[in-house]
Amino acid sequence: MTDDPARRARDPATLTEDEAAAELEALAAEIAHHDALYHGRDAPEITDAEYDALVLRNRAIEACFPALVRDDSPSRRVGGTVAEGFAKSRHGEPMLSLDNVFSAEEFAEFCARIRRFLGLAAEEPLAFVAEPKIDGLSINLLYEDGAFVKGATRGDGTEGEDVTQNLLTIPDLPRRLHPPFPASIEIRGEVFMDKADFLAFRATQEQAAEAREARRARGEKLGDAIVVPANPRNAAAGSVRQLDARITASRPLKLFAYAMGRASEAPADTHHAFLKRLEAWGFAVNPLSELLGSEAEAASFQARIGEQRAALGYDIDGVVYKLDRLDWQKRLGFVGRAPRWATAWKFPAEQATTVLLDIEIQVGRTGALTPRAVMQPVTVGGVTVRHATLHNEDEIARKDVRIGDTVILQRAGDVIPQIVGVVPEKRPAGAVPFAFPTTCPACGSHAIRDGEDVVRRCTGGLVCPAQAVERLRHFASRRAMDIEGLGEENVQLLFDRGLVRSPADIFRLHARRDALRALEGWGERKVAKLLDAIEARRHAPLERFIFGLGIRRIGEQNAKLLARHYHSLEEWRAKMIAARIVGSEAREELGSIQGIGPAIAEELVEAFAEPRMLAALDELAAGAPPLPAEAPAAADSPFAGRTLVFTGTLETLTRDEAEAQAERLGAKVTKSVSKKTDFVVVGADAGSKAAKAAELGVRVLSEAEFREMAGL
Repeated sequence: MTDDPARRARDPATLTEDEAAAELEALAAEIAHHDALYHGRDAPEITDAEYDALVLRNRAIEACFPALVRDDSPSRRVGGTVAEGFAKSRHGEPMLSLDNVFSAEEFAEFCARIRRFLGLAAEEPLAFVAEPKIDGLSINLLYEDGAFVKGATRGDGTEGEDVTQNLLTIPDLPRRLHPPFPASIEIRGEVFMDKADFLAFRATQEQAAEAREARRARGEKLGDAIVVPANPRNAAAGSVRQLDARITASRPLKLFAYAMGRASEAPADTHHAFLKRLEAWGFAVNPLSELLGSEAEAASFQARIGEQRAALGYDIDGVVYKLDRLDWQKRLGFVGRAPRWATAWKFPAEQATTVLLDIEIQVGRTGALTPRAVMQPVTVGGVTVRHATLHNEDEIARKDVRIGDTVILQRAGDVIPQIVGVVPEKRPAGAVPFAFPTTCPACGSHAIRDGEDVVRRCTGGLVCPAQAVERLRHFASRRAMDIEGLGEENVQLLFDRGLVRSPADIFRLHARRDALRALEGWGERKVAKLLDAIEARRHAPLERFIFGLGIRRIGEQNAKLLARHYHSLEEWRAKMIAARIVGSEAREELGSIQGIGPAIAEELVEAFAEPRMLAALDELAAGAPPLPAEAPAAADSPFAGRTLVFTGTLETLTRDEAEAQAERLGAKVTKSVSKKTDFVVVGADAGSKAAKAAELGVRVLSEAEFREMAGL
């Protein structure tokens, strides 16, 4: 969480590779932290505007340094995680997030990318459907034979929380679709609470909370804590996630439907026609949605909705623009976490001022020391903000932020809070520049900066309890091994009591049942629940296992790439050890994986050169061997599990589209030709890769042959 604000003022193209890698690492960690708060707990610390500012900075750096794109980058991550207390529900098609734009120029570039991908002429008109972006809880609704059978939250995009019973309490949800309808269809929507209902609900909650405190003062027995939501989005999300559906039924929730997931047959040819079909089926759709004949109409629509925003009955933070033609949407597909055919044009950030009370130093799992601002609570964009990252010591010095200062707080994209400056005339007498510590606050080891690295790191390594605890938390976290019951507090407790010091210790806890029962507040039921949760994740998917190891720059997306490429832990381990030799076949293979750049490859090689890393890996694998990577979804495709290389200029497909189609059919697309390559698809001016294929005896396909095999 330590990207450098001083660098943020610079053009990303002027950064060195090390600076860019350090900033991307910090951005990934920070955004993951805030994603967990927003999606998993409905308790954001920062504004949307601040969040989007970080995402935009991340995107700009990745554009300049594509080899450094991380697996846990916000450009590849979706939503949050599945909360405890609900069964998991896997979506038929992933529920992905949207990329954002903030100006007419950025929207024009979004349109230009569509044309480049599809190979369209610059004058080809693009029709869009514009829909106000409601700030609520995204849900996936499954209908079979016209009947509603299951509803789930977005979760991590692949699987969410089964909240069927709660959704059935919402009046806007059709129990049955009016015919005609597909045999099976997923419908995406947004559950929200309008402003008037929210204010009335919040007032009721505040009164209940005050009454509870009065009972506490009288020494009476108290029931559950009363949650007073900060904004309509939190109120809606919290209401849908109630374990008692009767509570959900008492909340004033509404629903707009807006998209389609997996369907047995397409009910329309365009998105605008699909919205009309949703209405015919009995759904409410946003009445402000509008079909735009060209991209030029988007700016005027954006301005018009921006003027109406304050008077609307519900909160919106922008407008979503979706390409109207569904056949083009299918061709464009997705990149990372987002569709290529849609974007959210966000409104300008809101700002507020508050007082900086303190600067805390947090130690991350890689030893990075991150300063966090502690502020007087202030409402920005409808969210109460108490904390904001200060990134690192250079940013603190550049902005001259001092404890006691009145600071200007901004929510980038109305999500993530950041301090954009101070109000000098309100600085109290005696305020002194902040002295960044040179020793680790957790273990006292030296904290140093290597070379031009803006990140100060603890040198304590494995002896630093903060790093050890953070690594354990990461390993057990929802996006990694997903072990219920091993949250922040329990990991810290088990570490302090000496019961868990390494990931492998987690899977040995069943032999320490008596020690667990001896912990204060830990009865047999709680112990059994934790041990059952651990046992359930003893054989987790390989991609989660890899991500859980906490190797620097190996986030979720890169873990998936590695798992998909190497299939098993044994193969991955052997190839990473072999890749330590520069110029080896294994090193060349690692570098050829699409999405694994030189910096990431170097990080992997260095990790496997560390004896303690290998020992910890082997100890963990002995007690919790991961499952091999799943076979590609398109197992019947001639490209499933095969390795493809594209070279030369294609005539009927753009390179991006061809690679996306191949990956959709289960292929691995790499950058270089080797003995492991199964097919080389050649276009005009194929060059050295075609020659290398002939030399190695790799099968060469023309563009027409590729299309025929792919069924295009």
